[in-house]
Amino acid sequence: MKKAHGFTLIEVLIAMAVFAVAAMTVLNSTSQYMNTLKVLEEKIFASMVANNQLALLVLEEKVPTSVTNGKSKLAGRTWYWTVQPTITTDHTLKVVELIVWQHEDKRNSIVSVKMYVPAD
Repeated sequence: MKKAHGFTLIEVLIAMAVFAVAAMTVLNSTSQYMNTLKVLEEKIFASMVANNQLALLVLEEKVPTSVTNGKSKLAGRTWYWTVQPTITTDHTLKVVELIVWQHEDKRNSIVSVKMYVPAD
């Protein structure tokens, strides 16, 4: 009788289990990478919105004296922002903080940028 060549059922099942574990690891890593990429994209666009709004404040040469809200369009999305001016302790400088959200209900701000300007 000839000896059969090939793999036994147990060997095939073990190989499939090893492959499945390896494939799940690769899929998990890819999923984490995609989530990180989405967060980074949001932060970059939100930073661009914040910097654009601060640049407009500098060009207009007037800083709001109270909290100001607005929205901007960038990359096909609507971004919501708030400008919060605050007088510093030495009263010669004012801190202008611009906070950017992607949702109108202002939950989970994406970026916050501060700029110091001379007080009025």
